[in-house]
Amino acid sequence: MMSATELIGFVLGLMMVLCSIRELHWSWPLAILSSLIYFFVFKDSLLYGEAGLQIVFAALALWGWWQWLRKGADTQPALVIQRLSTRGWLWLVLVSGLLWPTLALLLQHFTDSDVAWWDALSTALSLVGQALLGRKYIENWLVWMVVNIISVALFAHKGLWLTCVLYALFTLMSVWGWRVWQARLKAAHP
Repeated sequence: MMSATELIGFVLGLMMVLCSIRELHWSWPLAILSSLIYFFVFKDSLLYGEAGLQIVFAALALWGWWQWLRKGADTQPALVIQRLSTRGWLWLVLVSGLLWPTLALLLQHFTDSDVAWWDALSTALSLVGQALLGRKYIENWLVWMVVNIISVALFAHKGLWLTCVLYALFTLMSVWGWRVWQARLKAAHP
């Protein structure tokens, strides 16, 4: 059954992604609020990886906010949309490949999670996606597409229907974000 907490998290989550697509730094304080609210939604649904991730997201949002607000020597934003290098892709795969089983084993051995491996996969990829977003790598949107698709199934399994809709919308918004950022990247480097 949908709770008021889940509804508030839903609205804040949508606003957060819309701001991220538009490169508005307000996405970060919205991320903090949404994450803190979703901590309780996920904890109550025994999705401990997702719940713990929300606390990490809140901390990473502070870092992301700082990253996006920094100015260069010419008072222009220090960060611009960029692409991962081949080395960056290797790191992305390596970090994801190490985080996933590590988190899954922790969830299996220290919680009563009934979906430890799926919870861990979306958690591991979410951490990677958040780090990429904080540094304005366009590939963050690709990672979020995968995370959101996995999350729709995970939340459907848990009966979190409004959150399921939210992550389905996040999937579409990830495609939109990818396209918008790709156009901005092309405009900046014709």
